[in-house]
Amino acid sequence: MGIPSFSVEATANWEHLTDWAHVLEGAGFDRLLVSEHIAFGMNIDAYADPDVGGTAGGRQPTGPDGPWLEPLTVLTYLAARTERIRLGTNILLAALRPAAVLAKTVATLDVLSGGRIDLGVGVGWQREEYEVAGVDFDRRGAILDQTLEVCTRLWRENEVSYASPELTFERIHQMPKPLQPGGLPIWVSGTVNRAVARRLARFGKYWIPWGQDARDLAGGIGRMRAAVDATGGDPDGFGVTGSLRAKADADDRPDLAAVAADAAALAKAGVTDLRLTHWPPRFGNREADLRTFVEAVRGAVTA
Repeated sequence: MGIPSFSVEATANWEHLTDWAHVLEGAGFDRLLVSEHIAFGMNIDAYADPDVGGTAGGRQPTGPDGPWLEPLTVLTYLAARTERIRLGTNILLAALRPAAVLAKTVATLDVLSGGRIDLGVGVGWQREEYEVAGVDFDRRGAILDQTLEVCTRLWRENEVSYASPELTFERIHQMPKPLQPGGLPIWVSGTVNRAVARRLARFGKYWIPWGQDARDLAGGIGRMRAAVDATGGDPDGFGVTGSLRAKADADDRPDLAAVAADAAALAKAGVTDLRLTHWPPRFGNREADLRTFVEAVRGAVTA
């Protein structure tokens, strides 16, 4: 489940982050996620423009002055307050950070958390965010690929040399390595297209569908497996995340039968990781209800 590391308006404190982390860990969730924006321009409506990476009909959850916490800092904060639950980004705009700096930061976080970090990445939709960071928005996909290549090599190899038109270095050592063998699991977000399929085949352990492919999961999964196969990758070599909504029954309580049916249908379509998108506050006892919710979902997908 994603927890809000942002706010529509200024907030007095961020204690809800720790509260949610404890609730989800106690209820048996596998991982919690936080999202990111470095900064905002004034063209918030671009979120709904698929031509720049947005999603048709989508809406940015805050205005340009809504506070957003930096996600890797938030995960470090939560790693010190949890023991079991995995901690991930959905998504990190990885191309906005120098590759070696990102590799060092997340490796450190993985070590300090006991190997509990997942790195969800994507290219985003906002040109102004790239401009303020001094990164070429029109080359953001290629820059992301380079960032992921440098990160994975620094995580896996003791001595790394690299050469490209934009970045060259020789015989670089970076320690410590992440605790997780081979480095952090990378979740690649995006629609079905050749660039995303190639990125998923090269670097990704999971796919986060976006746009129309998230709305038509069964069809999107089939299209992505074919696209990955066409790049020479393993069409069955990645997991897929899908969104699961909590529904209310006639008594305005969690409808466990409905959510179990939805979970089973998503699993049948090829989804391997179910992400709860929202938990209505009116449901009351969050931890007890969420624990029952998790049990119902797990029972449905393993039946």
